[in-house]
Amino acid sequence: MSERVLGVLGGMGPLASAHFTLRLTQLTPAERDQDHLPFILWSDPRVPDRTEARLAGGPDPLPALLRGIRGLEAAGCGAIAIPCNTAHGWFEQMQAATRLPILHIVDAAADELAGQGIGEGQVGIMGTAGTLAMQLYQQRLDQRGYRCLVPEEAQMQRLVTPAIALVKAGRVAEAYAPLAEVAATLMRRGARAVVLGCTEIPLGINAGPTLPFPVVDTIDALARAALAWARPAG
Repeated sequence: MSERVLGVLGGMGPLASAHFTLRLTQLTPAERDQDHLPFILWSDPRVPDRTEARLAGGPDPLPALLRGIRGLEAAGCGAIAIPCNTAHGWFEQMQAATRLPILHIVDAAADELAGQGIGEGQVGIMGTAGTLAMQLYQQRLDQRGYRCLVPEEAQMQRLVTPAIALVKAGRVAEAYAPLAEVAATLMRRGARAVVLGCTEIPLGINAGPTLPFPVVDTIDALARAALAWARPAG
């Protein structure tokens, strides 16, 4: 493994960040401790809610995000991964404020889709209301030949948003049924796969039976992108 040190800007939420570091470790092809990627987790749950900031005029999370980035820079990190999809609504401002590359979670998800043999066409996107309103996936995936289907507003209010809140409250198993229902609806509407575009959603989906169609776990996708950064080809 490379000597590169990964910075993880987390705490949004804490369980998703902890799971990201777990999956980063589990996905590493390692036989001993020294084969793993060094990383530093900056887990700050005080970052203001990203969806509230975008949709309801809540406190701006950018100062807290930049504080974390500065801390990871000072710790000697060589790149930053952010296991929170909605935080990528401030990607340009964060990237402009640091010399370190920030691995974009939507690009990681697109690479995962291509790796599953889904190189174009319709894909379902599940995420927070903030992520969908900012069109983080729609804009970036459109450039790569995908057309995004998102849940209907009624499903967001009745199923997706409450399920994300259940995960944040530690009631992970209860989140499975509503999330699985929405994912299945997106497939019936013509999606070739469903992107779990909020890092709480894979935790809920993984708490129940495996879904019978392709999904992209953005926690795993970002972990693989970080490992690719740490061990560049050639």
